[in-house]
Amino acid sequence: MTEQIKELKVDDIKTAAEEKSCPVQKALYFVTEFLAGPMCGRCFPCAMGSYEARIRLQNLVEGRGSEADVLALTRIAADMVDASFCKKGKDTGKFILDWIGTGVYKEHVEGNCPAMQCAKLIEYRILPKKCTICGECKAVCKSFAIHGEIRKTYKSGYMPFEIRQKRCIRCGECIKVCPAGAIVLVGARVQDPVGV
Repeated sequence: MTEQIKELKVDDIKTAAEEKSCPVQKALYFVTEFLAGPMCGRCFPCAMGSYEARIRLQNLVEGRGSEADVLALTRIAADMVDASFCKKGKDTGKFILDWIGTGVYKEHVEGNCPAMQCAKLIEYRILPKKCTICGECKAVCKSFAIHGEIRKTYKSGYMPFEIRQKRCIRCGECIKVCPAGAIVLVGARVQDPVGV
């Protein structure tokens, strides 16, 4: 009876993980929840592999990932699929491996989150050519990351607003209020987004 409850929980974790749009975040969520709940810790590949996988996935999500992390994840997940005693460990390894083949892990190593969900790999930027200098974005920014001066009638020489990336918490409120559509979400390594 207890085994059936744990199996359902693994399925619930998988269902919740699938709701995330970034595959690396899906895998990180799955492994983290697996460690917190249904993992029994009786077999070495599953117990040690899951903890190591979580560290490697966290590196990728936080923009610190390397090729070594991807290789380690491939090895860990394959070992879990082959050597875990139970289906739960095998399923966790398979969940990680399913996404490795897509190349999305390597894209994270290169500093790109295709789903635009990993905060360390994305930036909100204001397109100067579209900015009307209305100040709506600055008014809603709770982290005071947007600087610039609101345009005043009959005066000129105003520079478009700009986002200080080190202060930005990537909440997205600025995009919601911009009437000109001048704020875009781009990869952190993109030099000149379209429309600049």
